Amino acid sequence: MNARSRWFVLLTALAAFTSGLTAPVAARTAAAVPDTTVLDGARLQHTKKHLGDPQLRGAVRALTSRADKWLDQGPWTVVDKPRPAPGGDVHDYLSQAPYWWPSQSPTSDNPWGCPYVQRDGQRNPEVDTGTDRQDLEKTFDSAYDLSLAWYYTGRKQYAEKAGQVVRTWFLDPATRMNPHLEHSQFIPCKYDGRAIGIIDFSQSYTSVLDAIALLNTGAPGWSGKDRSGMARWNTDFLRWLKDSDFGKQEGAAANNHGTFYDLLLAGLAHATGDRALARRTVLDARSRRIAPQIAADGSQPQELTRTRSWHYSTFDLVAYTRLAAIGRHVGVDLWAYRGPEGQSLSRAVDYLLPAATGAAPWPHPELEFLRYAATDVVHAAADAGDARARKTVPRLEAPPGGDLWALRPAAEQLDSIAG
Repeated sequence: MNARSRWFVLLTALAAFTSGLTAPVAARTAAAVPDTTVLDGARLQHTKKHLGDPQLRGAVRALTSRADKWLDQGPWTVVDKPRPAPGGDVHDYLSQAPYWWPSQSPTSDNPWGCPYVQRDGQRNPEVDTGTDRQDLEKTFDSAYDLSLAWYYTGRKQYAEKAGQVVRTWFLDPATRMNPHLEHSQFIPCKYDGRAIGIIDFSQSYTSVLDAIALLNTGAPGWSGKDRSGMARWNTDFLRWLKDSDFGKQEGAAANNHGTFYDLLLAGLAHATGDRALARRTVLDARSRRIAPQIAADGSQPQELTRTRSWHYSTFDLVAYTRLAAIGRHVGVDLWAYRGPEGQSLSRAVDYLLPAATGAAPWPHPELEFLRYAATDVVHAAADAGDARARKTVPRLEAPPGGDLWALRPAAEQLDSIAG
């Protein structure tokens, strides 16, 4: 057999093999660009093609190390809490105000030990053991880590675990969460829920939206039924967020709560196909958020009043930089906005740079200063063209577990959000 004949036989065999691929496998081989909400899907795809770069190998090891730890944990569900939310539906999400404590010993007639009294700064352990808050955070973090790890490595155990985690929390009839937050940040016998509890979701649910977008590119074990089910859940949740009294109250907040509300609103709108609402929300953030909430020098006065001023300054900028990333998808450059006194996202990030690089101490109250808390928002500013931020990137402190920016270039809150 000559060389041309051997080549023909090889091509025939390859054609026969590819024609026998199942639809899901064929879809995966197409390597579709993920339709992500905060992350840049095209950038992820480009990074995936260059994983052999020595500079990326360490980040991949750090990501898979995180994902491996989730494989033997969970899944988690709202129905596992020891007592249901007010109203008695175990499918309602429940979280609790952290600094309020029972004043009586619980009894069958008074199971919560009411009335509750405030002990400012003292965290009630019920917040972590009697409600859904910690399980929610594990669900969100694991879904994101596992989906990213599957996308970059192709290891099906990551995708299958991510799908199990998402289905259990959001979709399975026996364990699903109802799509509302009427009982978040409640105070027993005082408030059945509070608007500020929306931040339980708004601070990180957009990562779940991106995790779902990654799974939607053809993850093993993630079905069309799962995909349409999450689309319905997100549509229902968006409707509640827009129309409920709690949603309207949180949207009116003038500090990080308002910024995170906009992030959640724009994220859900983008993910459910309402690109007009997503665009309008990002556009409105210029005069509604940046101009009144960021001072001319780049400080954030509302956040500087807190005892954890460094934490809350970086926290608010996580919301802003993620909102700006959504803006990129809908044709709005939030980084280019300048307020009447020069207020801008770049100026707010630049205000953090001396402390973020260790060049100077943070000049405001902070109970637990962690320099790496600013690392992601500085990365975001550098990527957006902030020359000062770009120069400081080599001097940033990596967070515990490594700097994953190269693999998931969207800011996360890197220090603790507890309390």
